[in-house]
Order: sequence, then structure tokens, then C-alpha cells
Amino acid sequence: MGYYGYGFGYYFDPTYFLVLIGAVLCIWAQARVTSTYSKYSRVLSRTGMTGAQAAQRILQLSGIYDVRIEHVAGNLTDHYDPANKVLRLSDSVYGSPSVAAIGVAAHECGHAVQHDKGYAPLKFRSALVPVANIGSKAGIPLIILGAILGMNQTLIHIGIWVFALAVLFQVVTLPVEFNASGRALAMLGDYGMLDREETNGCRKVLRAAALTYVAAAASAILQLLRLVLLFGNDRRRD
Repeated sequence: MGYYGYGFGYYFDPTYFLVLIGAVLCIWAQARVTSTYSKYSRVLSRTGMTGAQAAQRILQLSGIYDVRIEHVAGNLTDHYDPANKVLRLSDSVYGSPSVAAIGVAAHECGHAVQHDKGYAPLKFRSALVPVANIGSKAGIPLIILGAILGMNQTLIHIGIWVFALAVLFQVVTLPVEFNASGRALAMLGDYGMLDREETNGCRKVLRAAALTYVAAAASAILQLLRLVLLFGNDRRRD
């Protein structure tokens, strides 16, 4: 007795193509952001400001004085921590005076401005973090456990719904990231920190970075679709 289409029976599972598509999208997006950032990291801004200095100026001009700027190890590990009001800039951004570094720093400042102004999608995403962490860690194991225990549909369906919470987090992240980039470009222009040519380069860097979030969301959706196709119904072949 085998299970048709579940990937551990006797039949080829065509839904693996969904996983493959997601993986290709993520690899392509990561390669795009790496090459674009590398290009504009060699273009120095006319002001000579580093990423950290640019972030400090943007925060001050935006009327935000309670956000700390810290140096964090790694490459493009930049992020804003709303819980502690800390803006962390990576090795390649913190001390670099490049157009790419200023763009990334401004993007993270965009998140700080979102937080300061109570931007609803950011608040929703922050509220999803705990359940999304559970979904990413427990969803697949619950589905596997349900399959091992004689295709227990209750466990399998719980696993799918739990995993869906992680997918929802990826989807909600998209408007948050796009909005932060839009704010970043507007602030850099309004505050006279980059000229038109530099702003165009910065826009390309932020667009490439946004593709990684789009690819991650698409990959997560495809993975969820695969799980629904495989385990959404009790399709046992005797």
C-alpha cells in the first residue's frame, strides 16, 4: 500500500516544481541585490557622509531623537528593531560613504519613521512576529507527524494553518518594505542628501532589495500551495 503524490510513496510528486520555482526566484533575487549593491557601493556620495551619519541626520530632520544607531556585524544585516528603538547598520553600511550604504541606511530610517507615525502595516507585522515564528518552526513538523500517524488529518490541517501564519507574515512584509523604501527616497531628496543621479542609483539598490522580499513571499506561497495540494484532502490510494 502506497500514498499517491505525497513524495514518499511510489509515485512522482509533480508539486516539487513549486519548490523549485520558489528556490530559483530566491536565488535570482539574491544575486540581483548582491550585484546591484556591489555596483553602487563603489559610487561615493558627493556629501561624503557615511551610512551611520546619514541615518543620524535623517532621524534628526524627521524629529526622531529616541532611536539609537548601532553597528552590527555581517553584510547587509541592517534592520530596525521597533521593540528597543534601535537602528542597526551592518559592516558594509555603517562606515561607508557610498550611495548604496546611504540608501540602505535611509531605508531603515524609513522603518523608524513608520514606527514613529504608527504605520498600521508595520504594527500588524510586529504583532504577527510571535505566531509567524511558531508557524515557520512548527508547521512542517506537525504535518510530518500527522503523516507518520496514519495520515492524521487533524494534525495535518493544524500544521497547514500554522504554516499559513508564517506565509501571511511574508505577505504583510511587502507593503512595509515598499513603503519604507518610498519614504527613504523622499527623505533623501527632501533633505538634499543626494543629487538626482545619486538618487537614481539609490532607487535601483532599494528596488533590487525589494525583490528579495517579493521572492521570499512568492516562495512561501508556493510552498503553502504545495502543502495544500499534497495534504489538504485525505487522498489515500490502497
